[in-house]
Amino acid sequence: MKQTLLIGFLLFNLSILSAQTIESGSHNTAAYIKNDGTIEDRSHATVGYIKNDGTVENKSHGTIGYIKSDGTIENRSHSTVGYVKKDGTVENSSHSTIGYIKDDGTVENSSHGTMGYAKGVKKEWAAVVFFFFNLD
Repeated sequence: MKQTLLIGFLLFNLSILSAQTIESGSHNTAAYIKNDGTIEDRSHATVGYIKNDGTVENKSHGTIGYIKSDGTIENRSHSTVGYVKKDGTVENSSHSTIGYIKDDGTVENSSHGTMGYAKGVKKEWAAVVFFFFNLD
Protein backbone atom coordinates (compact mmCIF):
# COMPACT_ATOMS: atom_id res chain seq x y z
CA MET A 1 0.00 0.00 0.00
CA LYS A 2 2.77 2.44 0.92
CA GLN A 3 4.54 1.71 -2.36
CA THR A 4 1.35 2.43 -4.34
CA LEU A 5 0.86 5.74 -2.51
CA LEU A 6 4.50 6.67 -3.07
CA ILE A 7 4.28 5.92 -6.80
CA GLY A 8 1.06 7.94 -7.06
CA PHE A 9 2.64 10.86 -5.22
CA LEU A 10 5.72 10.79 -7.45
CA LEU A 11 3.66 10.65 -10.66
CA PHE A 12 1.53 13.58 -9.48
CA ASN A 13 4.61 15.66 -8.71
CA LEU A 14 6.22 14.80 -12.04
CA SER A 15 3.09 15.96 -13.88
CA ILE A 16 3.24 19.29 -12.05
CA LEU A 17 6.96 19.68 -12.74
CA SER A 18 6.46 19.07 -16.44
CA ALA A 19 4.53 22.33 -16.81
CA GLN A 20 5.97 25.84 -16.61
CA THR A 21 3.85 28.51 -14.96
CA ILE A 22 2.93 31.73 -16.74
CA GLU A 23 2.35 34.48 -14.18
CA SER A 24 0.81 37.92 -14.36
CA GLY A 25 2.79 40.99 -13.38
CA SER A 26 1.51 40.55 -9.82
CA HIS A 27 2.75 36.93 -9.75
CA ASN A 28 -0.74 35.39 -9.98
CA THR A 29 -0.85 32.18 -12.02
CA ALA A 30 -2.31 32.95 -15.44
CA ALA A 31 -1.53 29.79 -17.39
CA TYR A 32 0.69 26.75 -17.73
CA ILE A 33 2.74 25.53 -20.67
CA LYS A 34 3.60 21.86 -20.59
CA ASN A 35 6.82 20.56 -22.08
CA ASP A 36 4.80 19.04 -24.95
CA GLY A 37 3.49 22.53 -25.86
CA THR A 38 0.01 22.18 -24.37
CA ILE A 39 -1.17 25.53 -23.02
CA GLU A 40 -3.58 25.46 -20.09
CA ASP A 41 -5.41 28.22 -18.25
CA ARG A 42 -5.01 28.62 -14.49
CA SER A 43 -7.69 25.94 -13.94
CA HIS A 44 -5.72 23.50 -16.12
CA ALA A 45 -8.25 23.61 -18.97
CA THR A 46 -6.49 23.31 -22.34
CA VAL A 47 -6.64 26.56 -24.35
CA GLY A 48 -4.12 25.81 -27.07
CA TYR A 49 -1.09 23.96 -28.33
CA ILE A 50 2.35 24.77 -29.69
CA LYS A 51 3.48 21.84 -31.80
CA ASN A 52 7.09 20.71 -32.32
CA ASP A 53 7.01 22.02 -35.90
CA GLY A 54 6.06 25.52 -34.65
CA THR A 55 2.35 25.31 -35.49
CA VAL A 56 0.20 27.17 -32.95
CA GLU A 57 -3.29 25.74 -32.48
CA ASN A 58 -6.37 26.73 -30.51
CA LYS A 59 -8.07 24.33 -28.11
CA SER A 60 -9.97 22.70 -31.01
CA HIS A 61 -6.68 22.06 -32.87
CA GLY A 62 -7.46 24.76 -35.44
CA THR A 63 -4.26 26.38 -36.70
CA ILE A 64 -3.98 30.01 -35.63
CA GLY A 65 -0.33 30.65 -36.41
CA TYR A 66 3.23 29.53 -36.77
CA ILE A 67 6.56 30.03 -35.01
CA LYS A 68 9.37 29.83 -37.57
CA SER A 69 12.87 28.67 -36.66
CA ASP A 70 14.26 32.18 -37.21
CA GLY A 71 11.84 33.69 -34.63
CA THR A 72 9.29 34.96 -37.16
CA ILE A 73 5.71 34.69 -35.90
CA GLU A 74 3.02 34.23 -38.56
CA ASN A 75 -0.76 34.10 -38.47
CA ARG A 76 -2.75 31.22 -39.99
CA SER A 77 -2.45 32.80 -43.47
CA HIS A 78 1.36 32.85 -43.13
CA SER A 79 1.42 36.66 -42.88
CA THR A 80 4.11 37.87 -40.51
CA VAL A 81 2.71 39.36 -37.30
CA GLY A 82 5.99 39.72 -35.46
CA TYR A 83 9.48 38.61 -34.61
CA VAL A 84 11.26 37.28 -31.54
CA LYS A 85 14.95 38.12 -31.66
CA LYS A 86 17.58 35.90 -30.06
CA ASP A 87 18.12 38.54 -27.35
CA GLY A 88 14.40 38.37 -26.43
CA THR A 89 13.30 41.58 -28.13
CA VAL A 90 9.76 41.17 -29.48
CA GLU A 91 8.83 43.19 -32.56
CA ASN A 92 5.62 43.63 -34.51
CA SER A 93 5.43 43.10 -38.27
CA SER A 94 6.83 46.62 -38.86
CA HIS A 95 9.88 45.82 -36.69
CA SER A 96 8.74 48.19 -33.93
CA THR A 97 9.64 46.87 -30.49
CA ILE A 98 6.55 45.80 -28.55
CA GLY A 99 8.22 44.01 -25.69
CA TYR A 100 11.00 41.93 -24.26
CA ILE A 101 11.39 38.40 -22.94
CA LYS A 102 14.30 38.45 -20.49
CA ASP A 103 16.59 35.48 -19.85
CA ASP A 104 15.10 35.12 -16.35
CA GLY A 105 11.59 34.81 -17.85
CA THR A 106 10.41 38.34 -17.10
CA VAL A 107 8.08 39.61 -19.83
CA GLU A 108 8.16 43.37 -20.37
CA ASN A 109 6.22 45.76 -22.57
CA SER A 110 7.99 48.23 -24.87
CA SER A 111 8.45 50.67 -21.95
CA HIS A 112 10.11 47.92 -19.86
CA GLY A 113 7.07 47.65 -17.57
CA THR A 114 6.64 44.11 -16.27
CA MET A 115 3.70 42.31 -17.88
CA GLY A 116 4.35 38.91 -16.38
CA TYR A 117 6.72 36.03 -15.92
CA ALA A 118 7.46 32.91 -17.97
CA LYS A 119 10.44 31.34 -16.21
CA GLY A 120 11.75 28.30 -18.06
CA VAL A 121 9.51 28.89 -21.09
CA LYS A 122 11.03 29.25 -24.56
CA LYS A 123 11.12 32.93 -25.51
CA GLU A 124 9.12 32.34 -28.70
CA TRP A 125 6.43 30.47 -26.77
CA ALA A 126 6.20 33.22 -24.15
CA ALA A 127 5.93 35.86 -26.89
CA VAL A 128 3.09 33.95 -28.56
CA VAL A 129 1.17 33.72 -25.28
CA PHE A 130 1.72 37.33 -24.18
CA PHE A 131 1.83 39.30 -27.44
CA PHE A 132 0.47 37.59 -30.53
CA PHE A 133 -2.35 35.11 -30.19
CA ASN A 134 -5.50 34.87 -28.13
CA LEU A 135 -5.60 31.12 -27.64
CA ASP A 136 -9.23 30.93 -26.44
